[in-house]
Amino acid sequence: MFTFARIFSIVMKTTITERWGTHPDDVRTYDTSRLRKEFLVEKLFAPDEIIMLYSHNDRLIIGGAAPVAENLPLEAPAQIRSEFFCERRELGIVCIEGEGFVTIDGQRYDMDYREALYAGRGAREVVFGSRNPSCGALFYFASAPAHAAYPSLKITADMRRTRSLGARDTSNERTLNQLILHEILPCCQLQMGLTELQPGSVWNTMPPHTHSRRMEAYFYFRVPVSQTVCHFMGEPNETRHVFMGDKQAIVSPSWSIHCAAGTSNYSFIWAMCGENLDYDDMDVFSPDKLR
Repeated sequence: MFTFARIFSIVMKTTITERWGTHPDDVRTYDTSRLRKEFLVEKLFAPDEIIMLYSHNDRLIIGGAAPVAENLPLEAPAQIRSEFFCERRELGIVCIEGEGFVTIDGQRYDMDYREALYAGRGAREVVFGSRNPSCGALFYFASAPAHAAYPSLKITADMRRTRSLGARDTSNERTLNQLILHEILPCCQLQMGLTELQPGSVWNTMPPHTHSRRMEAYFYFRVPVSQTVCHFMGEPNETRHVFMGDKQAIVSPSWSIHCAAGTSNYSFIWAMCGENLDYDDMDVFSPDKLR
């Protein structure tokens, strides 16, 4: 299958990259550079810009907004052929750094580190800003097509669902924060959360799994300087790996496993969309069966 990426400049403040779908049989033949070209998003943040990726895997959009000197409106890219970004989409936003705010149709929501916000279908104007321009805020966001309009809402600390997973003995002790799920707030197909690895733990999503009814994107951040995360993907019996740095993302098709090991502990945001909203709907693979 022929796949490629195209870059479109909407205005100077917004850039979007487009990626097409891939077949697992084709991915078996990819070398390192091709794997990185098709799945890795190396840059999502630049001062006073919004950078996005449009994936043809379930039409997921991921992106980063870095307002510093000015507020940044979220514009509709040409790919979605909409009057405004959320005309037919829902949107999840997480503040990953600094002190910021997001306005949705004039309603302002102050956002601090780890706080999340949901914008429902029909929200006409979404704007990112920083409360302290000397240390501008960074926002990571994900968006999926939506079949219904639900109210925009900030996910407060008492709304998020937290799970303690893994163990120190297996180097994967971590805290999973579920932020956007239909059990938490009304939403269509978008699911998002933030996972934090404890000091001394490096493995995430162990044991690995696939979920053929939805795809996923991982965004890694809080990766220390000079450290790296090795993300594993591919079919369980034909795995591939991609080394990643701080504030980089990777697209995981529905047929691919997704797990990683770092040279230090780190955090990541997962975003999923597809036809099944059951978070635990997954096919798990024993680590000793991977190839």
